[in-house]
Amino acid sequence: MKAVIRAIEYHLPEAVLQTKDLAREFPDWPVAKIESKTGISQRHIAAAGECSSDLGITAAKKLFASGAAAAADIDFLLFCTQSPDYFLPTTACLVQTALDIPTDAGALDFNLGCSGFVYGLSLAKGLIETGQAANVLLITAETYSKFIHPRDGSVRTIFGDAAAAILIRAETRDDEPLGPFVFGTDGRGAKNLIVPGGGMRARAAGCEAVEDGQGYWRGPDNLYMNGPEVFNFTLNEVPASTNALLRRTNTTLANYDLFVFHQANRHMLNYLRKFIGIAEDRFYIGMERCGNTVSSTIPIALQNAASEGRLSSGDRVMVVGFGVGYSWCAAALTWQ
Repeated sequence: MKAVIRAIEYHLPEAVLQTKDLAREFPDWPVAKIESKTGISQRHIAAAGECSSDLGITAAKKLFASGAAAAADIDFLLFCTQSPDYFLPTTACLVQTALDIPTDAGALDFNLGCSGFVYGLSLAKGLIETGQAANVLLITAETYSKFIHPRDGSVRTIFGDAAAAILIRAETRDDEPLGPFVFGTDGRGAKNLIVPGGGMRARAAGCEAVEDGQGYWRGPDNLYMNGPEVFNFTLNEVPASTNALLRRTNTTLANYDLFVFHQANRHMLNYLRKFIGIAEDRFYIGMERCGNTVSSTIPIALQNAASEGRLSSGDRVMVVGFGVGYSWCAAALTWQ
């Protein structure tokens, strides 16, 4: 039995934050500057009482409504989030009962950000190809906006909220439709993309925000990103992981019909594409209408690429996730 991606659906919250509105709040960042660097014209923002589980449940319901599977078919639920509803219980348990997934199904959360979708595919493949599951529902869901201080334009221009639901199914096949995978971890970069307060090491709820010397405000329970350091990490590790996957699969760039990297921002993606040597028409960039949605960027991009006619059944795709942790993962897959 082989693991195959059979369906992807996604959900964006109703509220929209336009780049033109941010430009009014941060005069040093006019619309043209924001859009040229980020490639983002708007991002969707979860409502005050809207959490990751709510977004994930809606995305999963869309998947079930498409006819790809029913809730009763799911025998394992993987829920990827860094913004869970609670410290405990596990958000996957809340989602299981809300979707009426059978109680004999497994369900767990895993805390990964921008590499989370690709890591989730590897977990699903392991469950399926060791005979532990036949229909895995992978949900990626984030509400990073709840971590961001309203006066921190350094990250508010980038991140949006979203969820994606992905069905990975067991099928009898002779080919390898999902994988192999190349993983990477470097916790030395943890401090460069972090919410420092709120966990058990530094409880910080209610602490006052301070200005950082560049006009941006944040407190210990807000998201902090050292953009230059994250950019340097990306330039070091993403090309290396791409080349490692090519070696492992004994392929070249020419063997892939489309490359879908984590949709961090347009400037970074264009730099990576040129550095690696990928043709522009085989490299997907598409965060303009939703922003950087962390673990959901790649499944959203895959679904949109298919809708736009840039992906057809049988196409070979390379996906690469990278970011917070530091954590990264590259994989090959065949689009079904």
